[in-house]
Amino acid sequence: MTDFDARIKAATEQVAQLKQQIDEVNASKKNASITDVVGESGEIKTIRKPPSTKLRRTLKGHFGKVYAMHWSGDSQQLVSASQDGKLIIWNAQTTNKAQAIPLRSSWVMACAFEQSAGGMVACGGLDNLCSIYSLQPGTQTVRATKELAAHDGYLSCCRFVDETHIATSSGDSTCIHWDVESGEVVTTFSDHRGDVMSLAVSPKDKNILISGSVDATAKVWDIRTGSCVQTHVGHESDINSVSFFPDGQALATGSDDSTCRMFDMRSYGEINTFGHDKILCGITSVAYSKSGRLLFAGYDDFNAYAWDTLGDGETHAFQLPNPHENKISCLGVNPNGTALCTGSWDTLLKIWA
Repeated sequence: MTDFDARIKAATEQVAQLKQQIDEVNASKKNASITDVVGESGEIKTIRKPPSTKLRRTLKGHFGKVYAMHWSGDSQQLVSASQDGKLIIWNAQTTNKAQAIPLRSSWVMACAFEQSAGGMVACGGLDNLCSIYSLQPGTQTVRATKELAAHDGYLSCCRFVDETHIATSSGDSTCIHWDVESGEVVTTFSDHRGDVMSLAVSPKDKNILISGSVDATAKVWDIRTGSCVQTHVGHESDINSVSFFPDGQALATGSDDSTCRMFDMRSYGEINTFGHDKILCGITSVAYSKSGRLLFAGYDDFNAYAWDTLGDGETHAFQLPNPHENKISCLGVNPNGTALCTGSWDTLLKIWA
């Protein structure tokens, strides 16, 4: 037993030494900040102040807290999920409801719109299921066409990879890649050490996923191999939201430590941190603008800020004026980049442009 303890101690020391060597290599590569690089590139166009972003539409119809929203691929419709047990398909331009789908469980936490054809939506929550609904024009959807069951914990996020596959994240510390037609698990990703709160599919390569977890790490996954190819550290608390940079080469995270961080996948490191001493609450959701110049973040204190990704990270570019009367639970920029939607526990969704 003594020999066994000695071997464990030696292995632990070796792991610590390896970690130190990795940290030293990473530190040696971080020879410039993003502001230094931007400064060397000449003058950068400043963001217009005051910004032209204003409230354009208010979507009223939910009678409970809004927990999630997701734009459709056509940038006109969006789906929202609420504690009132409804999944609503909205026309963001007219504010009309295309459909209100009743859910078997009102404890819904996630929803997603299929991006290419727009013929499906998905949702999930404390029922541990990912329910898929087919949308038929002129027909009211009342029943799920598929229920995907394999997670042992709540469903925190779901995103369609394409028309036949979907990815989900869960409180059971895993992400799963599913075949929608058969309802079978294709791959399970299980490297996280805590609840996985968010995931996103790369806009440029559908084989790449990112996820954020309460273990304070963001991981990059390759669907083809089923393995984690990168782990990004730096946050001091739970990561609640992740979002891909528009070119698919970087990612943003939002955390309960009151900061958003930006990681570059090519340099395998953190390139900017967005936060301020006066912002003390957690971040629930993050999303990039179409160009990637702005990073929008929703906060527990009812506010939403836009951060300049080329800035010093200490001063936000602008703040949405009086966005909501309760916690902002979700936000997203539509695919063509013309509008931002925020959803809140005050039961409302708002469109900004």
